Amino acid sequence: MDVSVLFLAMPQLSRHLDPSPTAALWILDSYSFVIAGLLITMGSLGDRIGRRRLLLIGATIFGAGSLLAAFAGSPGMLIAARALMGFGGATLLPSSLAIISTMFPDSRERSRAIGVWTAAFAGGAAVGPIVGGLLLHHYWWGSVFLINAPVVLALWFAASLLPADSRDIDSAPFDLLGVLLSVAGILGVVYTIKHVALAGIDATTIVIGVAGVALLAWFIAHCSRAEHPLVDLHLLRNPRFAVAICTTLAAMMSLAATTYLVNEYLQSVTDRDPLGAAVLGIPMAATVCVFSLGSATIVARVGLRRAFIAALLVCAAGMLTLQGTGVHDGLWAFLVGSAIAGVGYGTAFSLVSDVAVSSVPPERAGEATGISETSFELGQALGLALLGSLAAIVFARTLDPTGPAFRGTLTDAITAAGGDGRLVDAAKSAFLTGMHTALGTAAVILLVMAAITAAVLPREEQRSAAD
Repeated sequence: MDVSVLFLAMPQLSRHLDPSPTAALWILDSYSFVIAGLLITMGSLGDRIGRRRLLLIGATIFGAGSLLAAFAGSPGMLIAARALMGFGGATLLPSSLAIISTMFPDSRERSRAIGVWTAAFAGGAAVGPIVGGLLLHHYWWGSVFLINAPVVLALWFAASLLPADSRDIDSAPFDLLGVLLSVAGILGVVYTIKHVALAGIDATTIVIGVAGVALLAWFIAHCSRAEHPLVDLHLLRNPRFAVAICTTLAAMMSLAATTYLVNEYLQSVTDRDPLGAAVLGIPMAATVCVFSLGSATIVARVGLRRAFIAALLVCAAGMLTLQGTGVHDGLWAFLVGSAIAGVGYGTAFSLVSDVAVSSVPPERAGEATGISETSFELGQALGLALLGSLAAIVFARTLDPTGPAFRGTLTDAITAAGGDGRLVDAAKSAFLTGMHTALGTAAVILLVMAAITAAVLPREEQRSAAD
């Protein structure tokens, strides 16, 4: 709910805080980057100190960050508040999914429960923009963060319904070096990608990029040698688990870029208010919800391998259908394309979560789900950094292909047009060109991932899953 509301609030937030294009992406990305860096750590921590305890600690931190974000007076303060929310959020996903693995040891019941868990994401995506649209219609942009407060309070009151804390009795020390290497490496690489895309290459960017890659290489080497590594690389040798992680990255890259760009399209290109844009997003949220609940049935009928491949192909079909959107027409393409993509996303994300918790013993569920959810959040961050930056580059170059690249947003370009209808239409058309390029690239990534899945997953997986 929180993520979907922020996408909706970005145009209004940008008008009030006036962030630079780089700062605007960091407002969106800081949350995901922190989560991506800490999810594995928090999953392992929950296995040791107790999943319910960590869930409540993280919810408190998440709520505090939400309050700071609501009353942020500058882009820098909002970025910091979002990072704090990411720190708290990093405890919520692995803890909740690990609790499910303990509550439902039977594989069929667990698959259904994970479908419900995944559908909760779609429910939040559907309800969040409606609530956020109403808030933005009547109040300031910061009100969208305050909706987290009652959810956190409800979690505290409902915590007594959860089973007693389960944990891993292993008292092995934390891999602090692994934590530092993973966080620093991820941030370094993603910062380099974002900076090069928006501002070009300079000496500082080269140094940070090389350092980031080196730190990630060191992290991998460290995990392969350490007695108690942060990431058990043996999990990634399982073809099902490896495909699930790569599927998450590809799907979340495309979904994050799509959500960000189409909300800008609906509000700034078609001139709809936040509530009107939110209502148009319901078909996609509904299909995600329905097909995440039905993913277990799909696997039982066609097998895990075919389900993974079909989910990726359907997502790509949705991205390609969105190419039909236009400045003055093409709303049908948005509604149909987003609904089709929702079918694939709902199926894929449920499959990924199921594979994550079924690949390891219950006492290590936090570690496995931490890896899975790290790919989820990192995919979102990379989608905004890579595909979002690609859309921004094409937009800037389309506005003036011969002059210096335009560094502003679509809102800046419309404001600079000064009410000239021809220039406004040109700016909107340039934005659509960038959006279509980014979503077309996302479709290619999904198709490539579908081909890799078909080649890597053995056909026997289909029969075993069906059995």
